[in-house]
Amino acid sequence: MTQAMTNAITRKLTTGNVRASGILIALAGALLTLPVASSAAEMPEMHVYKSPTCGCCHIWVDIMKEAGFNVTATDTDDIFAPKEQVGVPDDLMSCHTAMVDGYVIEGHVPVPAIRKLLSERPKVRGIAVPGMPDGSPGMGEDPDARYDVVPFGGGSESKVFYSVGK
Repeated sequence: MTQAMTNAITRKLTTGNVRASGILIALAGALLTLPVASSAAEMPEMHVYKSPTCGCCHIWVDIMKEAGFNVTATDTDDIFAPKEQVGVPDDLMSCHTAMVDGYVIEGHVPVPAIRKLLSERPKVRGIAVPGMPDGSPGMGEDPDARYDVVPFGGGSESKVFYSVGK
């Protein structure tokens, strides 16, 4: 809605124009029936393998759900088996492993990096935040956090896919 339309509607309402009020109510009702563009039904399924005792993994899963991903979490006492099955390099391993839309997400990867991965669709196996950096999703709030998200598989291991705080 343009500013001119907003101003015209405001003028009509403040001058007591009842007809305009009725139109606005009808318009508002119609807008409520429109689908929401970022609904969870439109987001891809995400399957996370994590330790049942890891609090930061639970927080990361909650962050993904809040971002609209349809998340299924599987608790496992052997967190290394899923990593080995999907080809996460040893030096990139973290505490949880997720699969989403054909990609592997390893560790505390932030939502914007996952969205970038899914929109750009690079020829990589996945992306990772090695270790458990302070301030990454699930590892506490730190507005000064600095860390990189790196790709793996597909020959781009030496590049940075996404940077936080840099």
